[in-house]
Amino acid sequence: MEYLDLYNNKKEKIGKTILRGSEIPFDYYIMLSIIFIENSKGEFLFQMTSKEKGSIWATTGGHVKSGSNSLNTIVEEVEEELGLKLNPNSLKHVYTGMKFNRILDAYYIKKDIEIENLKLQKEEVEYVKWLSKDELKRLINAENVRKSNIEIMKEIKLI
Repeated sequence: MEYLDLYNNKKEKIGKTILRGSEIPFDYYIMLSIIFIENSKGEFLFQMTSKEKGSIWATTGGHVKSGSNSLNTIVEEVEEELGLKLNPNSLKHVYTGMKFNRILDAYYIKKDIEIENLKLQKEEVEYVKWLSKDELKRLINAENVRKSNIEIMKEIKLI
């Protein structure tokens, strides 16, 4: 069982938790964290999620567990899902948004990674691929993409 902290609309913890998957009380939020990894060619690392996770294109990310924060969460998620250790000091916070009872923090790092050296968590990730900015723009109309990832990338002018 995984518990998540509840937040108010100022991104402040309110001292209450809920079980992940439970209904979020009105006027409260849970927090999620994602990362945009760009290589020196201007391509972004995206993953095809496992069949159990819907087989969609998405960036690496996850729910912020109770007692943690978005930065620690994204470092943990990248290590869990991709087998890649990142220095938290090398990540740049690039976005915070609130929608549908969720606060989303996004981080960015420019890093060349050999994808064949990654150790993918098969329960979460089918495979990963570097996608060009043009490929990402075309993906926005696809059925199997987490559209919010692409929309945030456009909003913060990564693509």
